[in-house]
Amino acid sequence: MPAPLAYSLIATDLDGTLLRGDDTLSDRSHAALARAAEAGARHLVVTGRPAPRVRPLLVDLGGTGLAVCGQGAQVYDAAEDRLLWSVTLDRELAVTALGKVEAEVGEVFVAVDQDGVDGLTLIEPGYLMPHPTLPAVRVRRRADLWGAPISKVLLRHPGLSDDELAAAARGVIGSLATVTVSGPGTVELQPCGITKATGLALAAEYLGLRPERTIAFGDMPNDIPMFDWAAHGVAMANAHPELRAVADEVTLSNEDDGVAAVLERLFPAVPGPAGAVPGPRPAWEPRWVPRPRPAR
Repeated sequence: MPAPLAYSLIATDLDGTLLRGDDTLSDRSHAALARAAEAGARHLVVTGRPAPRVRPLLVDLGGTGLAVCGQGAQVYDAAEDRLLWSVTLDRELAVTALGKVEAEVGEVFVAVDQDGVDGLTLIEPGYLMPHPTLPAVRVRRRADLWGAPISKVLLRHPGLSDDELAAAARGVIGSLATVTVSGPGTVELQPCGITKATGLALAAEYLGLRPERTIAFGDMPNDIPMFDWAAHGVAMANAHPELRAVADEVTLSNEDDGVAAVLERLFPAVPGPAGAVPGPRPAWEPRWVPRPRPAR
């Protein structure tokens, strides 16, 4: 009888963690995830990217399961191309929060991610996308950002560092929104109380998996709640110091296949018979079929 899996759920951030800087997944990482899937573990993407910015990536990688998107504000079913769950940031609260931030630190440049599987990323004049491969639509004025429901607001300041801007925002926003740093040049406001752990917990419940059987990988402070929820948190060598400080383990950088290095240790290859030809590589994420939920 095979030994039980140490971890049945593998939760990975994308940018700076699983993906290389050119938005690709290395052959080594692909093979390590496939080996874990063969052993019975599930892989779940948990990312700050909104669902529309994750969908093309999942298609390219063959993913047809779940993904946690928008910093935990969305649980996306790639097979059905629909949101199983989402929560929006009240636009009036967002405007109020921005006013408080600018009263504290001066002018900031703003973008928003619209809610929904076809939502756009809108950027106001002066805002520079920190990730140039992600598409965005420039609007003429800030008021144009609020025309449709949003999942989060993205902030940049011309002089302050990400950590300085986030600290200032937390000091004045209070309970209007959750403030997080999700990547270089990316300070975000999301619905109050919503974190990556929120979406991860919901997706794990759908899958019938538990935190004590979960290993999580990340690189930025927005991954801290996910590490708190999971049994084991692995920070990348390129991770923000705040995340490294709370990690159970530090692996190689995303460019050096740090996720794969850990998975190869946890799910070692089983030698086949001499001369055996490996079979086709399994899909990156097996399809999940929703279980019937009791009526409430």
